[in-house]
This record gives sequence, C-alpha cells and structure tokens, in this order.
Amino acid sequence: MYPYYYQQANAGYSSWSGQFFPVNSHASCYPYHRSSKLTDHGPNPFVVNIEQAAKQNTNYRTALWTGKYFQVTLMCINVGDDIGLEVHPTTDQFIRIEQGQGLVQMGDSKDNLDFQEPAYDDYAIMIPAGKWHNITNTGTIPLKVYVIYAPPEHPRGTVHVTKAAAIMK
Repeated sequence: MYPYYYQQANAGYSSWSGQFFPVNSHASCYPYHRSSKLTDHGPNPFVVNIEQAAKQNTNYRTALWTGKYFQVTLMCINVGDDIGLEVHPTTDQFIRIEQGQGLVQMGDSKDNLDFQEPAYDDYAIMIPAGKWHNITNTGTIPLKVYVIYAPPEHPRGTVHVTKAAAIMK
C-alpha cells in the first residue's frame, strides 16, 4: 500500500522531517535506473526512469503504460517533422520534452493556432481537451518526448514505428 520508499525506509534511505530520500546515487542503488523493455507494462505497477526510456525509444509512438484512467506513451519525432495537427475532444494531455526542441502550436480550430511557443529539453506542455495542437521538431536531433493522456487515447500495447503507420491505424 505504501510507496516503495516508505516500505524500504531502512534500506539505503535517510529521514529528515519524515521525508525519505536516497542516501546514495539512485543509479547505483535502485533497479529503476536500468534499461526497461519498451513495451506496455500496464495496468500493472511499474517504475521506470522515464527520461532514459524516452531517449531510448526510436519509434514514432510506443505505449509504455496503459491503465484505466491514464496512459503514458513515448514519442520520437524526426528532425523537421511534427506530431501532426490533432484534437482530442475528451482527453487532456501532458507532454514533456526529454531531448530536442520544438515549436508548440495550439488553438480553438485547426485554422487558428493562435498559441505558439518554443519548447526545449525539460519543458512541459499541457494541452486541454478540445484544443487543436501540434509540435514541430525545430532542432537538429530527434525530438524525444513522453506523453500522458487522461483518459487513455490509444489501445493498450500500441506501437507505431513511423508516423505513416500511426496515420494508417
């Protein structure tokens, strides 16, 4: 019931004001730093280094975890390419850039993307349900992101190797 760090409070953790934190670097002590198989692990409990998983992904889209109420996918957008202009009427999205840079566009219609902002490594993008949106890779390396959809947007286990494969779904 309690989070892992609470259950294992005496194994490599120190406490200060009731909060636990790792004594040593996580990479040397904890299993979640290791490379994870990029497959859908939901709806089972799952811990992953999301930055490493996002950077490891070379598919246009890979579902990493699908639950009842939300989903996590990894995406790799090639240089000069984009996610694709889309709208999700009943799904909110959270997108975090782990590598690269892009131009974020949003609006109330596909012909009126009046919100435009650049975004870089470690930036987070919140997309409300019903907003048209697109992200274009404006950098010189693949854009690596993870996306949280609430509720889930894609079938459990979705893997689209290319954007063309995703469009033909």
